[in-house]
Amino acid sequence: MKTIHLLCAFSLFAAVFAAKAEDTKPDATKPAAATPEPAKPMAAPDFTDPGKLTEKAPDTFKAQFNTTKGKIVIEVTRSLAPNGADRFYNLVRSGYFKDIAFFRVIPGFMCQFGIHGDPAISAKWREANIADDPVKGSNTRGTITFATAGPNTRTTQLFINFGNNVNLDGMGFSPFGKVVEGMNVVDSINGEYGEGAPGGMGPGQGQIQMEGNAYLKKDFPNLDYIKSAGIVPAESAKPDDTRK
Repeated sequence: MKTIHLLCAFSLFAAVFAAKAEDTKPDATKPAAATPEPAKPMAAPDFTDPGKLTEKAPDTFKAQFNTTKGKIVIEVTRSLAPNGADRFYNLVRSGYFKDIAFFRVIPGFMCQFGIHGDPAISAKWREANIADDPVKGSNTRGTITFATAGPNTRTTQLFINFGNNVNLDGMGFSPFGKVVEGMNVVDSINGEYGEGAPGGMGPGQGQIQMEGNAYLKKDFPNLDYIKSAGIVPAESAKPDDTRK
C-alpha cells in the first residue's frame, strides 16, 4: 500500500512540475518584451554652419587642446567676456579645432590660431562676427583672447599671451580664460617663422583663408597644430593648483 501511495504522490508531483514548466515557456502568440536600447551619444553640432552654433556657455568650463607639442587645458570664465566665451565654447564642442595651425607665433608676445584648414569652412566663418565685450580682465601671461581687426570683427581667430601684454587691454582685446595646464607646452610652440606676411616671413592670413592647410604644410612645414579639442566633462574639471 505504501508503494502505491508513493507512486501516486510522485505522479502528482511530476504533473505539477510539468504544469509549472509549461507556464514558464514563452508564449509565441504574445509579442516579445521590448529591450531598452542604450542612450546614443549626442552628435556634435555642425561647425560648417555658424548660425547653428549659438549655445550659451556654462559660467565656467575647461577645454582641452591636444597639440603636436602636448596637452593644453584652458579654463574659461564666461563673465569676463560672455560673447567671446560663447563663441569659443561652440567652436570647441563642435569639433572645429581639428588640424588647426598655430600660424602666427611671436616668441615673447603671443601665439595665434583659429583659421580653419579647409578654405570652404573658412569662407563660411569669415563674416560670422560677434559683438565686442568690454575688457574686464587683463592680457597677462597665459590668458586667451580673440583677435580682432576692429570693432565687432571677432570670428574664430584667437591667441594665447606668452607675456604680460597689458598694453592690449586698452585696445579692446578682452580675455575670457587662461591656460591652467600645459603653459610649458604653449611656450614650446614653434615660432621660427615669426610675424606673418607681408610684415614678416610667416604665413599670410589671406593666403591661409584661400588655400588652407595645403599652403601651410607646403611652405611652412614646421608649424605646430591643434590635433583635436573638446570640452572637459564637468566632473573632471576640478580646480588645478599646479598652474605653470
